[in-house]
Amino acid sequence: MKRRTFVKRSSQVLAASSVFPTFAIGQSGPSANSKLNVAFIGSGGWIARQPYNQGCKDENLVAFCDVDRANSAENMKNWRTTQPFFEDFRKMLDKMHKEIDAVVISTPDHTHFAATLMAMERGIHVYTQKPLTHNIWQARTLRKAKHKYNVVTQMGNQGHSGKGIRQSVEAYRAGVIGEVKQVFARNEWPDFSDRHFANINQMPPPSSAVPKTLNWDLWLGPQADRDYSASYLPKKWRTFYDFGMGVLGDFGCHTFDMPVWALDLAPPTVVESIRRESSLVGVIPASSHLRFHFPAKGNRGPVTLDWFDGPQDWEEVGRIDAFGAKDATHAGRACWMVGDKGLMGCGTHAGTPMILPNELRKDWMTNPPEETIPRVEGGPFREWLRAMKGEGPEPGSNFDVSANLTEIILLGVIAQRFDTRIEWDAKAGKITNQPELNAFVREPAREGWDFGDYLWT
Repeated sequence: MKRRTFVKRSSQVLAASSVFPTFAIGQSGPSANSKLNVAFIGSGGWIARQPYNQGCKDENLVAFCDVDRANSAENMKNWRTTQPFFEDFRKMLDKMHKEIDAVVISTPDHTHFAATLMAMERGIHVYTQKPLTHNIWQARTLRKAKHKYNVVTQMGNQGHSGKGIRQSVEAYRAGVIGEVKQVFARNEWPDFSDRHFANINQMPPPSSAVPKTLNWDLWLGPQADRDYSASYLPKKWRTFYDFGMGVLGDFGCHTFDMPVWALDLAPPTVVESIRRESSLVGVIPASSHLRFHFPAKGNRGPVTLDWFDGPQDWEEVGRIDAFGAKDATHAGRACWMVGDKGLMGCGTHAGTPMILPNELRKDWMTNPPEETIPRVEGGPFREWLRAMKGEGPEPGSNFDVSANLTEIILLGVIAQRFDTRIEWDAKAGKITNQPELNAFVREPAREGWDFGDYLWT
């Protein structure tokens, strides 16, 4: 059996299994240690070094792509690669798709969708950094594409593969903190001098000469043409709604992951902006407070989730200190689930749960709940690689899971962007109280980047 046939059959096993999807290797088939042909779309900086160091370097690296040769030069030098290098991932996929089994996509948010879908169409397995997409239509489309093309998918919210998040989910399911009606989540907005965010005082930002190493037109991808500005790159694009999602998109996919999994949260019916610092049009604010309203589901009642970014203090909400959380909020915990028996806190990337009050934590540590969720060894990239080889189950943050999480985040981004309350009909995929905002549920894409009504109903 040829390696490519083996990988294809592995995907078919995934599609056929609905309980515990694995990619079982037949006894007459190749070794489970057969190497995969892996390509990178986005090859510069730590965001590419992470998958390289956490499993991909042990596979066959067959192609690299980046719109900025200077951004990827250090990695290409250190990795001593002589494999083909492309500026345009569309050309890479067209030319080499028969030689590529899997691709890691580490581009800015606004080009995640195009790169991911084009790879999936060609039968290539995908690992896409978070947030999965830039709008809700894209997230739902990738979820459908996962089932249409039967490929192995994973979003890069690394904490989902950790032991700590499993401990938290198991503790909640075992009733350790009781019934949960409220969740509080936050992330400090970095100082505006931080490399990830720009201190913008005019829009559009001042034009600059395009660096010789950068293909600016390809970097823009589906977004409307505009002048290059040094305010956008190398990493400050997260400041602008056209390209990024600010702190909520950057960290919400990590911080929300534990409560969304534990409480089985589907998209909210309402998201409201409680407070938003003013900002220029198109610029993400320096701080905001949002409230998500999730309907009752199964045996649990409705849940509200409050999100804070920027220099704000949870104590002003006045509801989280009943079990002694006032002190704990400053102990590296980014998220708290408030139960009627106690609290459960987690870090930005989940990690070991914090249970309060202390007596409850001691009891939890002495008599931990049964381990009901399989543990992942080696992190999210190896989880993804093993699944393709038939060595393990479908990755935990596959697109069925991560598209739902991304949709929740993106609804918050819309409410934040317009400092408003939105009412969401998840079945119809529409904002019902302000229909004009549906233009941001599915954003327009410039010519050459529009996928029409692909897979959409």
